[in-house]
Amino acid sequence: MPLPDLYEASVIELQAGLTLGQFTSVDLIKAYFTRIEEVNLQGPMLRAVIETNPALHGIPVLVKDNIVTVAFEGMNTTAGSYSLLKSVVLDDAGVVKRLCKAGAIILGKANLSEWAHFRGNIASGWSGRGGQCTNAYYPNADPCGSSAGSAVSASIGLAAVTLGTETDRSITCPVNQNNVVGIKPTVGLTSCAGALVSTLAEPLRLVFEAEPLINFPADRLCLFTVAGDATPVRNIIPISEHQDTVGPLTHSVIDAAIVLSVIAGPDPNDNFMLAQPTPIPDYILALSNTLLVGKRIGVPCAVFLNDSMTSNDPYVNKVFEQALETLKVLGATVVDPAYLPSAYAIYKSNNETIVLDADFKIQLNAWFDSLIANPSGVASLEDLIMFDNNNPTLKEPMGYTDQSILIESQATTGFNASYYQSLAFDKELGATSGIDAAIEMYALDALVLPAPGYTTVSAAIAGYPIVTVPLGFYPENVTIGSARPETVYPAPGIPIGLSFLGTAWSEYSLVSFAYAYEQKTQTRLQRKAYAAAILTMQLADVIEN
Repeated sequence: MPLPDLYEASVIELQAGLTLGQFTSVDLIKAYFTRIEEVNLQGPMLRAVIETNPALHGIPVLVKDNIVTVAFEGMNTTAGSYSLLKSVVLDDAGVVKRLCKAGAIILGKANLSEWAHFRGNIASGWSGRGGQCTNAYYPNADPCGSSAGSAVSASIGLAAVTLGTETDRSITCPVNQNNVVGIKPTVGLTSCAGALVSTLAEPLRLVFEAEPLINFPADRLCLFTVAGDATPVRNIIPISEHQDTVGPLTHSVIDAAIVLSVIAGPDPNDNFMLAQPTPIPDYILALSNTLLVGKRIGVPCAVFLNDSMTSNDPYVNKVFEQALETLKVLGATVVDPAYLPSAYAIYKSNNETIVLDADFKIQLNAWFDSLIANPSGVASLEDLIMFDNNNPTLKEPMGYTDQSILIESQATTGFNASYYQSLAFDKELGATSGIDAAIEMYALDALVLPAPGYTTVSAAIAGYPIVTVPLGFYPENVTIGSARPETVYPAPGIPIGLSFLGTAWSEYSLVSFAYAYEQKTQTRLQRKAYAAAILTMQLADVIEN
């Protein structure tokens, strides 16, 4: 059996190679480390990875730098901010523990939009620690975010799989722009007792920093126990417990289903998981080419397909229409239009901002309180704003100075009547009068939309799932736009994604629809990254040496 090409290598292929003895986990880690070194801070300088783990074995996974890993493993958890460098957390994130138990190794931390793009009006994919992450499909293109590094790393094979987080757009948007598959789970399906979540879009610096290779132990300790009583804390650095969720970004729906099956499930530290179905489905069983036959898939065109409201390039809707024809070929009934009753209200609403601003201040302050140590001395959101202002070289380089969201959040006064009203409105607009209403009115099995634009908002405020797969690529004659200050979007060859949306806990169906579409179109394989971003290091190079 030939060695797998790491650009496209799947979890199944890598596991088979390890089982057959074609290569060892040490070979695999060395190969991925070398691939990271080749493009992260050299060559195209994608800046996808913030740092790597000096002690590893198994299937390599990169996790976003707001997903918590304990300090003794040699990696930081900083949300891209120097204010958390060398801070000490209580425990690994619940999703990290599940990955470790399943035999994965945490290869390192992926770059992200700083504070999951909840700092200010700053380009996607930039963080103080990681710099400006960029897209591997066009030089200096916007990678979107906030899970920018996770998406770019997955797109060119810097790890077998990656994890990201989403509050609103932060998995879906980078998946859309990097030719990969992503699952934004229902809030409460995967544990958020331990990570930081992003809300907006970002550019390519994937890795924050790399450590030299050292000896690999035979076994890796995944659990960190704290003596005495400990107050449960978020295992992602939080924006909002009402919207934050952790999900996989991978080459394929198969790999995404494998990872989701591992990381989904109960966590006693996360109260939002009490509502999840039991048992959790095995999402691998959803992988069938025939599960779109007879299904009704709705197209909520009002607002979401209006270019004047979404600011999408007209080409997006053109390639989306081709996708609808493919769904029909696969046996689905496409219901077009299938209006969301709340679509225009969602477009005009400011309720999400009110909820996120209040949640972020309270939950971030609690996060700082939970740390065992933080050498920077930052202990609150107020301290963080001052830290950034007092360290302009590290935190506020030219073009990346804005802290308007942090300042807006600091000005909030807690869980008041306005907050609770906005939280209730969010659920009404996103779920009751939104996704659930459309599914019931038109007897739908799911909704489908192009991933760019306002596609994520209704699912975000409802806490509902999205599965996104490759749809197409911008044409060579597309007008290149500026994403400021260093990145561009759109640009020739930049990917576009297709998103399937559903009600709470509908991941099994959405995975099956995405898989059938992916297998029929094979869009990811139609185009590779630009030449300088395609890595030369393969497993054979490591084994031969």
